[in-house]
Amino acid sequence: MAASLIPQFLILFILTAAYLFPISVVSTTFTITNQCEYTVWPGILSNADVAPLPTTGFALQKGETRTISPPASWGGRMWGRTHCSEDSAGKFSCLTGDCGSGKVECSGSGAAPPATLAEFKLDGYDGQDFFDVSLVDGYNLPVLVSPQGGSGQNCSSTGCVVDLNGACPSDLKVVSDAGEGVACKSACEAFGQPQYCCDGAYATPDTCQPSSYSLAFKNACPRAYSYAYDDKTSTFTCSSADYAITFCPTPSTSQKASQGQNQGPTTTPPLGATSEGGNDGKSSSPFVDGSMVYGSGELGTNGGMGRTCTHVGAAVSITLAVWRLMQFR
Repeated sequence: MAASLIPQFLILFILTAAYLFPISVVSTTFTITNQCEYTVWPGILSNADVAPLPTTGFALQKGETRTISPPASWGGRMWGRTHCSEDSAGKFSCLTGDCGSGKVECSGSGAAPPATLAEFKLDGYDGQDFFDVSLVDGYNLPVLVSPQGGSGQNCSSTGCVVDLNGACPSDLKVVSDAGEGVACKSACEAFGQPQYCCDGAYATPDTCQPSSYSLAFKNACPRAYSYAYDDKTSTFTCSSADYAITFCPTPSTSQKASQGQNQGPTTTPPLGATSEGGNDGKSSSPFVDGSMVYGSGELGTNGGMGRTCTHVGAAVSITLAVWRLMQFR
């Protein structure tokens, strides 16, 4: 009689332990901050194979921060919309980064280029998070993505933290009604030619090479994607990190912040000059040079310790109890 009570006791113990000592799961957080001198409306688009986040768009006033907790293995992109307003009929729209929903929430729609994109795939290959900042669809805002904690050989900050709108060539520039430069198109968006868009006969890494336009983006923002196959210097990985996404981080001219990715002052090739990518046949003023990077360690290697799971001892105890229960059968 007593022997038959032992398995029941162990089952009760396991259920009680699981209730009192839950096994915690590492949960990533995104902390989105607006350091611009104006309101930014972040937009969020989840990949097709994952559930959308609870919010897909919202307003961030100057200096405001919002934290979002995505589900495990979430993937998608974030961007900032600017110069947004509602018309008399209540339709919401933005001059840059508009997602076409007619509302503050993007509801499954992506950004109309040009827009600076922060892209993520959490808990991907080998349990790592993959992330990047992309100018493939053009540029509208400085964006910095900084891992908080986490570990990995390539777990460091990335972004495009230079204001490119003022230096954008006229054939790429998007202007407001007041004539202000508010965004900078990619060459693909501006000209629609396959050698810039990496499609058609240029749809492979061997055939689609950097153009003088993408090289100008790359010199200004050496850690950001400048064209579709710019993977080697533009994809970053972390394990068990949270992420701070900052619009308009504080500028500096410190060279040390680039952590070796931009060695010394470089001169951006004039747009239209012959380069490895060929002659674009355009003539415009160049972007700012590659010495414009950001200091205060913002683009430095992340040296923080990774987050750890708690209640590991409880998990081991429960596993041991289950094993013992099997011995009584």
